[in-house]
Amino acid sequence: MTKAVRVRFAPSPTGPLHIGGVRTALFNYLFAKKHNGTFILRVEDTDQNRYVEGAEDYIVESLNWCNIPFDEGPGKNEKFGPYRQSERKHLYKQHADLLVASGNAYYAFDTAETLDFHRKDHEAKGKTFIYNWHNRLKLSNSLSLSAEETQAKLDAGDDYVIRFKSPQDETLHLTDIIRGDMTIDTNILDDKVLFKSDGMPTYHLANIVDDHLMEITHVIRGEEWLPSLALHYQLYDAFGWDKPQFAHLPLILKPTGKGKLSKRDGDKLGFPVFPLQWKDPETGEISRGYKEDGYLPDAMVNFLAFLGWNPGTEQEIFSLDELVEAFELERVHKSGARFDPDKIKWFNHHYMQFQNDDELAEAFKNSQSQLKDIDVNYVALVVGMIKERATFVSDLWDLSAFFFEAPKSYDEKSFTKIMNNDARELMSELTQVISHVSDFTVENIQTDVKAWIGKKDVGFGKVMQPLRLALVGAMQGPDVFEIIFMIGKAETVQRIENLVQTV
Repeated sequence: MTKAVRVRFAPSPTGPLHIGGVRTALFNYLFAKKHNGTFILRVEDTDQNRYVEGAEDYIVESLNWCNIPFDEGPGKNEKFGPYRQSERKHLYKQHADLLVASGNAYYAFDTAETLDFHRKDHEAKGKTFIYNWHNRLKLSNSLSLSAEETQAKLDAGDDYVIRFKSPQDETLHLTDIIRGDMTIDTNILDDKVLFKSDGMPTYHLANIVDDHLMEITHVIRGEEWLPSLALHYQLYDAFGWDKPQFAHLPLILKPTGKGKLSKRDGDKLGFPVFPLQWKDPETGEISRGYKEDGYLPDAMVNFLAFLGWNPGTEQEIFSLDELVEAFELERVHKSGARFDPDKIKWFNHHYMQFQNDDELAEAFKNSQSQLKDIDVNYVALVVGMIKERATFVSDLWDLSAFFFEAPKSYDEKSFTKIMNNDARELMSELTQVISHVSDFTVENIQTDVKAWIGKKDVGFGKVMQPLRLALVGAMQGPDVFEIIFMIGKAETVQRIENLVQTV
């Protein structure tokens, strides 16, 4: 690559950032870092009617939480700023005027009522109304009016839009890194509005102008923008600018594999579709976020990377650095990627195992009121013993409650099966064995208890099953001797006595 790679993520601040948007940001980030390039955040806020307070901050926080921060953008390394389109309005009008002057665009004065009439008239005849070469000379615009009539309307302050003049009888040749070569017949294209009557550009004009002025080398965006590629190619040609390379990412599909993933799917099936929790500033409605639901950013990034891309190997677990090293746009699929809520849980379970025990202990303490007065170092030891069974921090209490408080009840099926008179007698004797362990270590507890079992000449399970039931309340948990050491001699004896006395 001859030019330094520059890519951009350009969301609209119209609400929370969907995970599809996070995936787009991630692929841009990975590509930029792979080629020692620059990852840019540009806020496309030209649609002021849909602007939502707090959405821009939410986008930035989401990128930071995922550990894919932008290199250049609002308030950061602003060498090509400003990075909010609402602050660049003067540039778009200048460029729209250049297109009119070169004959590649024109003023259109048609009212909404007139256009609505034409649409309905076409529908009644079984046709579709398209504003282009076929009918533009019959409508009210600077192509059908004289220069004097056009100027008079402009001087009078008549409302107008600026439309692109799509060519007739031409074939466009388009190239996409993911989808390959495509051809488009220009006769089917409409004359898109580039500049609106409210003085704001449409996405198409602002997008092209900003990408050029910010020296974007690769446009990596969602599949929904693929129909716009023909117009964008023509705009680059009309301005006489070099085009960036384009790559359109596949859709993220519902868990069923049919249709685009939406918030409704998450609400229905019980999983978030946003990286962070979002509170609607107007309705107060709270939407769940992956962070607040207990997911780790590494798990989310690893999961999202595989939605539409694969490394060509069997490897599934990748650190962010490994993803950067392995990522290639040529390995992104054309077809949609099915969202699997169970798969991201699988990733989260994996990353839980590599979390620092001290950090997990802090999070665990903060999430559980029963641990308020417990030494965090003790909590960390417990976490290290049981986290292999956990997917979320919220799982830790159910897996470890017996380390902090005695069982209040016993698994009924296990109790009925295990607790007979022989078991009660063995447990009563066992309290004496445990009470007399002198140097109370895991190894010594195990040695003394096993030696006693050997002398009693009873099956190992005859002792260990009721012992586990006494300590845990169920037939689960880590090594029994580890539990005894952790909760201490007095607590162990008390729990065994509690079981013996239970009828």
